[in-house]
Amino acid sequence: MRALPSGRSLLVGFAIVLGSVGLYVLARETPMFAVQRIEVVGAPAPVAAHVRAALAPIEGTSLLGLSSAEIERRLQKLPDVVTGTYNREFPHTLRVTVRAEHPVAIARRGVHAWLVSSTTRAIAEVPLRTHPELPRIWLAHSGDPEVGQPITDRFALRAVRALALARTSHFRTRIRMVRVQQRDLTFLLASGLELRMGELQAVPLKLAVAERIVPGLLAQGGFAYLDVGVPERPVAGTTLNSQPKP
Repeated sequence: MRALPSGRSLLVGFAIVLGSVGLYVLARETPMFAVQRIEVVGAPAPVAAHVRAALAPIEGTSLLGLSSAEIERRLQKLPDVVTGTYNREFPHTLRVTVRAEHPVAIARRGVHAWLVSSTTRAIAEVPLRTHPELPRIWLAHSGDPEVGQPITDRFALRAVRALALARTSHFRTRIRMVRVQQRDLTFLLASGLELRMGELQAVPLKLAVAERIVPGLLAQGGFAYLDVGVPERPVAGTTLNSQPKP
């Protein structure tokens, strides 16, 4: 016959449980594990500063009492952050790992300009002549974008998606501007050469072909465009209206 635990054993067990609960409540409600430092990893310094500022109100909160929903809500409001996760590092550090937005273009509309990310979000409104290293695109078919939200201009969306592919394909030639006309996509390179991409299909392959050909065209000089719309048959021309040369 199985022996039942004695009354004394039960009392000791209950005391241990109650003691553990009491210690947890004490740690949760006192400064014992209060957040004193917010460490941000995975983001450049300006983005990290935005994250720390957004989470500053939770400083002093116990690591045990942190609300995941509250942290996620604050991070979701940041237009330069895609996602974020956090870990408690006792006794006083909150470690936040974020995936930052990557700017790929400056969107222009009239005298206004916005920094746009590879996920098509408007990160911030910026002065016209800032970020000269980024290509320009034009918002001709929509109103002003809302910071933190994806742009809605259908042609500009195609341009941003192509630039995002150029970034992930490590296309090294600097792009000055992107032009979209119906189904035709064109990169205007910093050298002045037009890179005609055709439809938004097989973009990594087209960029790889262009990467091999463009240096030779620039070395020869006199070429106005390279058409890689059919990547198996790239053609180049000396003037914008000239007959292409295979």
